[in-house]
Amino acid sequence: MVNIQALIDDAKCFQTVRLMRWPDGVRCPGCGCAEVTKDGHDDTQPERQRYHCHGCRRRFDDLTGTIFAGHHQPLRVWVLALYFMGLNLSNEQIAQELEIDPDDAQVMTAQLREGIVQRKPEGTLSGEVECDEVYVVAGHKGHPAAAARKGDRAAAGG
Repeated sequence: MVNIQALIDDAKCFQTVRLMRWPDGVRCPGCGCAEVTKDGHDDTQPERQRYHCHGCRRRFDDLTGTIFAGHHQPLRVWVLALYFMGLNLSNEQIAQELEIDPDDAQVMTAQLREGIVQRKPEGTLSGEVECDEVYVVAGHKGHPAAAARKGDRAAAGG
């Protein structure tokens, strides 16, 4: 049996996050300044690059300010969880595939869904908009006399 986690490389996961997060170069998540310098790597995740901002003088890394920050699971586990969510696997199946506790899988998928919703742009309808199957409740369907009798009883107070 092949362990799918062994097929995913941590370095490539961090590189992908960097490219998606900063397509035009690294910027400080605090002030948006582009004047940043590399400031070593994380002690527990050597692929996780640290930076120092010259604008606000803050330190940050690849995951600062993202849904991946501040968690004990490695980035590749989050990436795989997101991939499995795209395959429509249940939280239980994701937990089994990633060999993690089902409660952790539940928390991870909930946070990933929240992150996706937050980044989704607001939809605006314009032009001609059509709707299929509109339900309007207007009394007893097919029995206008019953609806009229009910209305008469309400008016008479009984």
